[in-house]
Amino acid sequence: MEYKELGEICEITTGKLNANEKIDDGLYPFFTCDKLPFRINKYAFNTSAILISGNGSQVGHLNSYEGKFNAYQRTYVLYEFKFVEKQYLLHYMRSYLKPYIILNCKKGSVPYITLPMLENFKIPIPPLPIQREIVRILDSFTELTAELTAELTARKKQYEFYRDELLSFGEIIKGGSTQSSKLCEIALIYDGTHKTPNYKNSGIPFISVENINDIYGSKKFISKEDYDLYKITPQINDLFMTRIGSVGKCAIVTKNVDLAYYVSLALIRPNNKIIDTGYLKYYIESVSGTKELSKRTLHNAVPIKINKEDIGKIKITYPSLDIQKKIASTLDNFDAICSDLNIGLPAEIEARQKQYEYYRDALLTYAATGKIIPRQTDRQTDRQTDRQYDALIKLCQYVFDVVFVKLSDIATITRGGNFQKKDFIDTGVPCIHYGQMYTHFGIYATEPLKYISEDVAKKSKIAVKNDIVMAVTSENVEDVCKCTAWLGNENIAVSGHTAIIHHNQNAKYLSYYFHTAMFFAQKKRLAHGTKVIEVTPNALNDIIIPLPSLVEQKRIVGILDRFDALCHDISTGLPAEIEARQKQYEYYRDKLLNFKKLEK
Repeated sequence: MEYKELGEICEITTGKLNANEKIDDGLYPFFTCDKLPFRINKYAFNTSAILISGNGSQVGHLNSYEGKFNAYQRTYVLYEFKFVEKQYLLHYMRSYLKPYIILNCKKGSVPYITLPMLENFKIPIPPLPIQREIVRILDSFTELTAELTAELTARKKQYEFYRDELLSFGEIIKGGSTQSSKLCEIALIYDGTHKTPNYKNSGIPFISVENINDIYGSKKFISKEDYDLYKITPQINDLFMTRIGSVGKCAIVTKNVDLAYYVSLALIRPNNKIIDTGYLKYYIESVSGTKELSKRTLHNAVPIKINKEDIGKIKITYPSLDIQKKIASTLDNFDAICSDLNIGLPAEIEARQKQYEYYRDALLTYAATGKIIPRQTDRQTDRQTDRQYDALIKLCQYVFDVVFVKLSDIATITRGGNFQKKDFIDTGVPCIHYGQMYTHFGIYATEPLKYISEDVAKKSKIAVKNDIVMAVTSENVEDVCKCTAWLGNENIAVSGHTAIIHHNQNAKYLSYYFHTAMFFAQKKRLAHGTKVIEVTPNALNDIIIPLPSLVEQKRIVGILDRFDALCHDISTGLPAEIEARQKQYEYYRDKLLNFKKLEK
């Protein structure tokens, strides 16, 4: 595959503006080093471009845009693409640019991109039709993810609608009575430590605004000694609420474990004889609760916050305890459908994103190296991975026509059994002895030469239809690894000094390949011994196989079968032609040497 440096395939420049030139309602996108563009009233570019964040926490982040836009002075603008489809380049850089930046930036500093670094970034350039097909496939994944994201957004809106309706107490609970209380009247309110935490590698998990959505997954810890200084420690059914930054996000304590918490969180301990913790969480996060919090939030503070005392002043409206629990249970189900990573759409979106990244990296790795990415788990124990990997091979075959895989990617290899020639009988279980590979069997076989008893067969190894039987011991390098594809309808016992290759491809295609010069060059490197030459069956796992699609394999086999017939079939091939020529020669020879007619 040809490689070109990024500087060869497009123009690269930067914007000219400072980041503070953005305005709220500008006419054009203004790309800075943030993920999303801001707005501005003037444009400097009117083209199809890829935008790259040049420094900061989002360094290497990519945006694509067509039309009029402007850019920050540390944002790189790529345009006027040559030899490459813009979307192909975009997919490739999403996979490989960020690791390249981290590897090549100055160590110990905030990562940033220099122009020479970017210009020298190498891109594999397959033919344009292959680029377009890669783009079509990868775009289809991103479109599916976008559809699911839109569906999730709709589900969340639906959830929020029913949540707010359930908590509005209009016509929803006819005949029921509600009451309102200040939060401080139905709950105790505490805040976390004001002391800057001294983080440890292990100890008591420490939570703050950062991990409010996963309070049991914290990666920060404090010592047991520091935790012992806490006057109030969380207990089951307590409620954490963020009070700095994104005010009003809640999490319920559901486990009896130690949790340290920062001043950015309030710990609310409801009187569960009056109000259910789950109901309180949903109420605080609802429209009604948000309005109450907003009245007392210090919006001009940096960062935005609400004082602990003001949290206690917000009004909570609640029905009877039984109805509270029913409402909380109903909303738990909605929340699970929307947010639970095990059953909801987020899990599907995450799976689709991982699938996209897997196939993206596979296609682009093959475009770059000509090698399919290795299987990540044991194909014999992970059937889902097995199916995914088979799909990957088919995808690369579709895009690139042929892929080069290791034999272990498409097959499992086992050693043969241990019966000997003295075990042969006239009838019984069909068998193949390794010595027959040199004297009798060719590309494939459908009928056995010999049989063994059932008792001997039970102790042997069995090949099934379509398996390849390969002799791995010989007196010379030329004959070692001679093989045949077993196409008989019965299972067949296999002797020692063999490898049984069980696969999911066209058996005759593989057998033909194992008779080629390409395979010979590989087996020669694996062969060892002096008087007896051997190839260890496990070593065959690393043999490289050129693998077209099954349809193409069948077509190739058909062609080779016809050549084989021409070369070896006594009735239609060259031997028949030689015999006919020989008879013709003899006829004319005898005629020419018969002088009786000439004498007349």
